[in-house]
Amino acid sequence: MFFDTHAHYDSYKFNADRDAVLSSLPGLGVEYVVDPGCDEISSKEAIALAERYEFVYAAIGWQPQELKESYYDGALDVIRELARHPKVVAIGEIGLDYYWDTSYNDLQKEVLRAQLQMALDLDLPVIIHDREAHGDSLAIVKEFPGLRGVFHCYSGSPEMAKELLKLGWYLGFDGPVTYKNNRKHREVLEICPMERILIETDSPYLSPEPLRGTRNFSGNLKYIAEKIGEIKGVGMEKMARVTTENGRRLFGI
Repeated sequence: MFFDTHAHYDSYKFNADRDAVLSSLPGLGVEYVVDPGCDEISSKEAIALAERYEFVYAAIGWQPQELKESYYDGALDVIRELARHPKVVAIGEIGLDYYWDTSYNDLQKEVLRAQLQMALDLDLPVIIHDREAHGDSLAIVKEFPGLRGVFHCYSGSPEMAKELLKLGWYLGFDGPVTYKNNRKHREVLEICPMERILIETDSPYLSPEPLRGTRNFSGNLKYIAEKIGEIKGVGMEKMARVTTENGRRLFGI
């Protein structure tokens, strides 16, 4: 059985067939899904999906790319209130993104720190988005001893991975681990203990080979588990079982 620890089924790309896709997942061996919100609207939509489907859980938070468009004074009070829902298992997707626009980096750092403190206050793990911001992301999470969580779609160096692993963090791996130019992912996986690996799709994005370029969904986890299992020298079934146990442990399911 598989655990998709990061899938955006609230995305408009599932508007035409969301129920059919989600209803198909248990039959494809998908036992659990975490749907992370990226702002107030998507966080509420993630909770609504978690209420509707027993195997879906929600994470809530303000993702850095959404700050310029939708963040407002009092936004984090809303997130804190939403965290009371019994199917909210993490604060996320939160973090830093310097890829598209670096004009509001200070706001990104401010909001990230506030949400990390919230997670500590609420005793919840976090789901970190880190794109082209590896140094600042690592430095900021180190400011919060006792924080636990996962670096989603890990793209940092093996050296950064070693530091995170020493701090007890999990690393999430997606479709790119199956791509031909996956040398960095392979190097990170070679040093990452089995008990710290999570698998995720980031649906509807980042489809694995041989489906690259199509809409992603949790049924494609098998390709990711197979590739990681190959790198770690174990079979896909064991990789699926271990990463499911890891996800349940981190998210308290």
